[in-house]
Amino acid sequence: MAIERTFTIIKPGALQRRLVGEIISRFETKDFRILAMKTMRISLEIAEKHYSEHIGKPFYEPLLKYMTSDPAVVMVLERENAIPSLRKLAGATNPDSAEPGTIRGDYGVTTKKNIVHASDSIETAVREISIFFKPEEIINYSDSLKEWY
Repeated sequence: MAIERTFTIIKPGALQRRLVGEIISRFETKDFRILAMKTMRISLEIAEKHYSEHIGKPFYEPLLKYMTSDPAVVMVLERENAIPSLRKLAGATNPDSAEPGTIRGDYGVTTKKNIVHASDSIETAVREISIFFKPEEIINYSDSLKEWY
């Protein structure tokens, strides 16, 4: 399996509910390496760019309002098979359908105020990473975890 990079957003509702540490811990437990991370208030311009494929859908405007309402944590993560692995860890978009043990299954309340985003393909991850991070903000480092044990 190839090492992949993926993109995630820990959305405003997760920050409001003080779940950021729990969510990041789940990423790390599943062997994701954090290459970039920042807390930011997502601007309307960035939200529109990020969610451009949803223009015209009934949930588009409420989604923009939610994503720009409060700060979010955006991250670049890396590991083998990162994209499907993160999506599996995130769980189904609708928390009522999400499996227990997934982030959305354990912490999600409503689909409209989903608590985490995960890129759905390599192409999408590349596009999303470029929206939120400059290349110099992504720190590639060697994984020396085994040296600590």
